[in-house]
Amino acid sequence: MDNRSIDFTDNLPELTVSELSNQVKFTVESNFQRVKVRGEISRPMRASSGHLYLTLKDENSVLDGICWRGTAQRLSIEPEDGLEVICIGKITTYPGRSKYQIIIEELELAGEGALLKLLEERRKKFLNEGVFDQDRKLSLPKYPALIGVVTSPTGAVIKDILHRLKDRFPLHVVIWPVAVQGSSAAQEIAEAIRGFNKISENDSIQRPDLLIVARGGGSLEDLWCFNEEVVVRSVAESLIPIISAVGHETDTTLIDFASDLRAPTPTAAAEMAVPVRSELISELIEHERRMILAMDRNIEGCDLQLSGFARALGDPTSIIDNRSQRLDYLDERLGNAIRSRIKDLSTNVGEFSSRLISPDFQIMRKSDVLASLVKRLGNAGKLVVENAEFKKSAIGSRLKINIVRQTIKNLQIDLDRLSNRQEDIVERFIVDKKKLILGLDRLLEASSFQRTLEKGFALVRDETSKPIFSAKLVKPGQALQLQFRDGTSNVRVIKSFHEDQSSAKKSTSKQDTLF
Repeated sequence: MDNRSIDFTDNLPELTVSELSNQVKFTVESNFQRVKVRGEISRPMRASSGHLYLTLKDENSVLDGICWRGTAQRLSIEPEDGLEVICIGKITTYPGRSKYQIIIEELELAGEGALLKLLEERRKKFLNEGVFDQDRKLSLPKYPALIGVVTSPTGAVIKDILHRLKDRFPLHVVIWPVAVQGSSAAQEIAEAIRGFNKISENDSIQRPDLLIVARGGGSLEDLWCFNEEVVVRSVAESLIPIISAVGHETDTTLIDFASDLRAPTPTAAAEMAVPVRSELISELIEHERRMILAMDRNIEGCDLQLSGFARALGDPTSIIDNRSQRLDYLDERLGNAIRSRIKDLSTNVGEFSSRLISPDFQIMRKSDVLASLVKRLGNAGKLVVENAEFKKSAIGSRLKINIVRQTIKNLQIDLDRLSNRQEDIVERFIVDKKKLILGLDRLLEASSFQRTLEKGFALVRDETSKPIFSAKLVKPGQALQLQFRDGTSNVRVIKSFHEDQSSAKKSTSKQDTLF
């Protein structure tokens, strides 16, 4: 018997690392074709290639996971750190790192409790960021001309909205069809809201005045797309007011907090968006009735006031005649006063002129006196006397001429001063009378019947253009002429109404008996 130990490793085949890794990979994939794994997401990361990498963990173990780009784009939820999920996929190995991992094909939340926990965490996050602040909300237009609806193009929701809008206030509606459930729903809804906001004045379609984001009822999972961050932020950033109408009255999603107004149902959203047209028409009719009544009362009051003014003013024709007669009288007095004043001034000038002695006459008279004196002196002391007489004559002539000239000058100054005073008095008198005439002319113009016509009255004349001042003078069938401020109109009397003076005296002074 051979006591030598037997080495069984001699029969083991020799494998390379790659061969061993491939065998392990084959064994794992053969025994675990598709598995469903529950765990908590840790360190989710999207690569530039679009692939999604994450780690699933529980209290004791971890499992790496990968989701290829095509599958990652169709996931119904967005992986977040700490989110408890259920992954469905295949177990495989990665020889390059000597590790095993799960290829994720589907990803869903692990029960309603996890959804509610995630919902509360997101709500607190948005609340802290101020996404739900009241001052961010926009006022809804009272009378929108165009409403945009973001919802599924099929189903009862859009039909209910259109039917309710047609009943209350028919208007144009633009529908942006989207999926309201599933992996692509959140992205489509967000893109629809942003798309409506990007419409400008130069585009072929009009930008809506109001948006309605609507969906029918469903479970928390069915409505989850309206809790996604991309949808909530698109609603909060919208420059167009938004009404959210997701689910039933008991259903609440995060866009209900971000929207400008929440409606319990899609039908209620349509009611909140527009008023009732029939009620508006009734309200307009009532306002019109009140306005007409107010105008009638105002016109009646103006008529009463106008009648009072007319009675206080009296007959315009009589006033004009009196003013015209007084104007003629004043004009006559003015002419007489001017003529009398001019005559008095002319008389004064004549008197002053008659008092003045002609300088030539005075010189001649003084020269005669001087000549007689010279002649009486004789020829005694001819040379001395002649010299003395010559000096005397020269001095006397100069002296007398200067005195006469000064006297004439003083008289001329007095005459000029009197003449100037005469002109000033006449001019002031004429100016005062012109002012009086202008005032009377303005009063005459203000009291003219043309001014009365410009206030809305009309002058009634008969066929002979004679004014008619009483309804008693009018007969049925008679042709009349109405003169207004801008022209005349020919009319014919159908029926004449007038009140007897006796019955007029019996009427009271109350306003309601005047009409």
